[in-house]
Amino acid sequence: MHVSLTVWIATIAVLAVAVGLDLWHGIRNPHAIRTREAAVWVAGIVAASILFGVGLSYFGGHRSGSEFFAGWITEYSLSVDNLFVFVIILTKLRVPRAYQSQVLLWGVVMALILRGFFIGIGSAVINQFSWIFYVFGAFLVYTAVKLATGHGDEEFKENRLLRRVRKAVKTTDDYDGARLVTHVGGHRRFTPMLIVMVAIGSTDLLFALDSIPAIFGLTKEPYIVFTANVFALLGLRQLYFLLGALMDRLVHLSYGLSVILGFIGVKMLFEALHGSGVEHIGPVTVPTIGIAASLGVIVGVLAITTVTSLWSTRRGQAGKAVEGQADKPAEEPADKPAGEQSSRQPQG
Repeated sequence: MHVSLTVWIATIAVLAVAVGLDLWHGIRNPHAIRTREAAVWVAGIVAASILFGVGLSYFGGHRSGSEFFAGWITEYSLSVDNLFVFVIILTKLRVPRAYQSQVLLWGVVMALILRGFFIGIGSAVINQFSWIFYVFGAFLVYTAVKLATGHGDEEFKENRLLRRVRKAVKTTDDYDGARLVTHVGGHRRFTPMLIVMVAIGSTDLLFALDSIPAIFGLTKEPYIVFTANVFALLGLRQLYFLLGALMDRLVHLSYGLSVILGFIGVKMLFEALHGSGVEHIGPVTVPTIGIAASLGVIVGVLAITTVTSLWSTRRGQAGKAVEGQADKPAEEPADKPAGEQSSRQPQG
């Protein structure tokens, strides 16, 4: 698939305007996004993503469209998983709810910059060194194992950079809106918002290290990699407020993502073997996994994960309700005749 410079410039311009409008709206009107507003934004962005994928299929061919949808769904799923960590960061650092939207907005901007940087590096490395697929594949399998065994990124811990910033910079105890700098006693001081931004930015960096190899395992086209990442990140802060308590119910999401990342990692290893001219390992033929099969696996795993998560949490809530009823002491009948004593009271 050949994408002209004109198409690149037009795509970047349109997406930059979309991000700019979101940024302008978030800075001009900081507030806790309501469910209705979040739903409208998310629905609009999902519709735009689907429309873009359909257009890509029409102008670039069915394979290009399939690669976009596979990459976009994978990156979107990883973004949902990342929201769990954002919840922990914002809660642990006690960010006021009215300013959480702005924090997430700047987090999305930083993520876009970091992913654009890594996409450029990844494309250059892949074109020069085909063996990098062995590294990417092994890394994704390793990440999948970490997620499946509960040693992934579901718990936020302060990294070395954040600890150094805390030691080097003195911050105020209280937030001053969404400002990074405030005045205390005539002196300029950083607010805790600086620590929050460093935490979000460094977390975005770790997420990019996971997501970029994953999408390169589905497509080698930089244009598709870039657009799938941007569409997955647009509306992320609205999705944060839309999901709300639902994130607590997606208890099996990390397992589903571990299966997807492991699958993509194995796919990359197979492609690396084919690229090295290895078609057979002993009597076993190295399989070729097409994009249609990849898309089917990704959608199927996410669907099963969502259903089992909701079923598991509903069953758990029902079990707690039954236990609560069992522990509740029995009430005396309201129409019991006066003077009649309960059988649990002593006679006499």
